[in-house]
Amino acid sequence: MLKHSKQRDAILANLRSRYDHPNADMIFANIREEIPNISLGTVYRNLALLAEMGEILKIGPSEDGKERYDGHTHPHSHFFCENCGEIYDIGEIFDTRNLEEKLHICIHEASTTLKGICKGCLHSQKQF
Repeated sequence: MLKHSKQRDAILANLRSRYDHPNADMIFANIREEIPNISLGTVYRNLALLAEMGEILKIGPSEDGKERYDGHTHPHSHFFCENCGEIYDIGEIFDTRNLEEKLHICIHEASTTLKGICKGCLHSQKQF
């Protein structure tokens, strides 16, 4: 059984409260406000453990080369903007329940990643 950890609980709560798909550095900056003596290594170790346990999703690396994380583990897809590096939740593209029934399988995890240029970047490009 895994020992309870105040740091791990804070990291998980932080991730579940946000939708910006942060990297470890971003999470570290937020957690330090709550737990000033936490180390970046502790954040990395706990993110790896939480991902291994299925409590969070690892969805990177993004355009900056850093792994990004998602505290929302329900089946859903992501859009990566190749221009600004933002990552957006775009809902579930495939109906996993329908696929399970149709193919007589059990899906434990589903992830679809789309890459392209986001609406904001497309709008900015048209102005020049």
